[in-house]
Amino acid sequence: MKKLVIASGNAHKINEISAMLPDFEVIGLKDIGFDHDIEENGTTFEENALIKAKAVYDFCAIPTLADDSGLCVDAMDGKPGIYSARFMGHDTSYTQKNQAIIEALDGLDHEKRGAQFVCAMAYIDTHGKDHVVKGVLNGYINTTIEGEHGFGYDPIFVPYGYDHSIAMMDESDKNKISHRHLALEKMVSIIETDLD
Repeated sequence: MKKLVIASGNAHKINEISAMLPDFEVIGLKDIGFDHDIEENGTTFEENALIKAKAVYDFCAIPTLADDSGLCVDAMDGKPGIYSARFMGHDTSYTQKNQAIIEALDGLDHEKRGAQFVCAMAYIDTHGKDHVVKGVLNGYINTTIEGEHGFGYDPIFVPYGYDHSIAMMDESDKNKISHRHLALEKMVSIIETDLD
């Protein structure tokens, strides 16, 4: 079975990707002994995903998939964007971050609360060539924090066509529409062709 490294230590992310690529042995950073900090100094999601993928591929020479994702709020000029994880500092809880975003949009009409969850995925293939795709889930910022599922900004993000936040969905429903899933759908055929 051909191996594919996911440039992540997040077991949830590895399992989600593994479920979409059942014909391959999907492994994470711990499995290859990679414990270095990667400086994500790109200016776009695509650049940061590529930085991660290249760093891990250079370490192990196994085809590698990496992603970079975040929340872009229209009324905040696309922020927090690529700084989503670092928004208001690494030590700030997501409850505080979510509340700050709700407060920043206070008083805005529904139409002006638009936002996108963006996921860029980069894959370094068996020949060392890179491939990059992007998945975008459009929605809006809720006026309250709601839901116990998910993580990060899920409790304030409502996808268009729904009347509740992503954090109100169970994992299987979220995975069907998530920005990561949308990006991975585009990437699957590239990986399958490369590792066939």
